[in-house]
Amino acid sequence: MSGIGNSGEEAGSGRVKNAILIAGPTASGKSALALALAEKYGGVIANTDSMQGYSILDVLTARPGVEELRRVPHHLYGHVHPSVAYSTGKWLRDVGKLIDAGTFVLQRPVFVGGTGLYFRALSEGISEMPEIPSHVRDRWRYELNEQGAPRLHRILMQEDAAAAMKLRASDGQRIVRALEVLEASGRSILSWQAERGMPLIDRDSAHFFVIEPDREALVERIEARFDTMLERGALDEVRQLTALGLDPALPAMKAIGVPELQAAIAGEIEFAQAIQRAKAATRQYAKRQATWFRHQLDERWQRVQPTESLDLTI
Repeated sequence: MSGIGNSGEEAGSGRVKNAILIAGPTASGKSALALALAEKYGGVIANTDSMQGYSILDVLTARPGVEELRRVPHHLYGHVHPSVAYSTGKWLRDVGKLIDAGTFVLQRPVFVGGTGLYFRALSEGISEMPEIPSHVRDRWRYELNEQGAPRLHRILMQEDAAAAMKLRASDGQRIVRALEVLEASGRSILSWQAERGMPLIDRDSAHFFVIEPDREALVERIEARFDTMLERGALDEVRQLTALGLDPALPAMKAIGVPELQAAIAGEIEFAQAIQRAKAATRQYAKRQATWFRHQLDERWQRVQPTESLDLTI
């Protein structure tokens, strides 16, 4: 993993000093808070959201616009093609590359997003996973399409019962991941996960914030934001994505709004129904995010409101 296991003074914990981490549910105002802090403290913003890393979906994933990009440097936005199954490990490698390039030497890093596992990997480290040969990955994806997740779950139960028992029989992507790691390395994915690496940030000098917006206000923001997305070309983005003919199981194809608008484009449902489904899916996602942050982030994280003015001790 580039930049993560280097020896010497910069190795392991503490490579990135004085980082600012801002987590929060979708549409909670975390990007605006990140921009304000980056401007105030001479920072550079690094995307910490799995969906905002994909290209094409500029509007539908609410990526920063031209004005925001002009005000503060932004990194790791829209740099991944939708045909790629981007993962936490790949994201952490990309952060490592930014560190190696000296991106955070003169500019304070502000990590902002809604993907809890990214924040956990950044602040706690992540286990190194083996490289998976393409023929192994393609084989298990084929088997998933042909046999379905429950059948592969039974296979995993025979080969690696401990890993299988931690997964739902319907969770095809994680089942395939466990099977391909087992085949490629001869070791259980649980064994690899137990070997956690070192965090990239120095936790003692970092500032941790999680936005906890008012639920009613958040719902209103979600409703209004999706309408704005449609006005700004979200439907065209979905058409571009659909034209690529990608596997619907890929993460980018599951971005909220994509399946719903695809169904409307195909004439399977009315557009009004697609819009309501997408808004409902966004509300449910925001609720899951808020629950995860509430239970998974420790006392190090300060709970704040999106419009709160924050003064940091440098």
